[in-house]
Amino acid sequence: MADGAARTVTILLRDWRAGDRAARDALIPLVYAELHRLAAAYLRGERPGHTFRPTDLVSEAYLRLAEGAQPDWDGRVHFFAIAARTMRQILVDHARKRDAGKRGGGERPSTLDEGAIALDRPTRMIALDEALAELEKLDERKARVVELHYFGGLTQDEIARAIDVHVNTVARDLRLAEAWIRRHMTAEA
Repeated sequence: MADGAARTVTILLRDWRAGDRAARDALIPLVYAELHRLAAAYLRGERPGHTFRPTDLVSEAYLRLAEGAQPDWDGRVHFFAIAARTMRQILVDHARKRDAGKRGGGERPSTLDEGAIALDRPTRMIALDEALAELEKLDERKARVVELHYFGGLTQDEIARAIDVHVNTVARDLRLAEAWIRRHMTAEA
């Protein structure tokens, strides 16, 4: 997204937060392509015949964002991070409903990678979500870095700017968080 468009998004987010419905409506066309890309990435590795399409996931996320109390958007990056978290939660909720009573399944994930995020097994999506929730209790910043990188699609430089730390800190947090999540998911399986 070009700098001018990014500034426009930030202004519209601020106006939406202040209650301007026209700003909310103007925002959607500007962010739709990026939200659709995030949704497609989430769904890429889902099981065949998944009931969500990227458009459905974007629509559901938008409804949740529009209906809820508006967070204090810090700008475009923060908005996409919240949208990514919302999409992840929609898929986790869907997986929990679908997989009720089938917890575990005997699988032992060995890595945290794109395949572990665009999961083809609902139990692994639930386990990853639970691992992130546990990590957040221990170290909120590391959990946020993982979320922004894998679920928000942000680069390490963008994350560093968003959370106001050096890019080397982001890289270190990402490595440590991935190792912690991997160990946690292996121990829980």
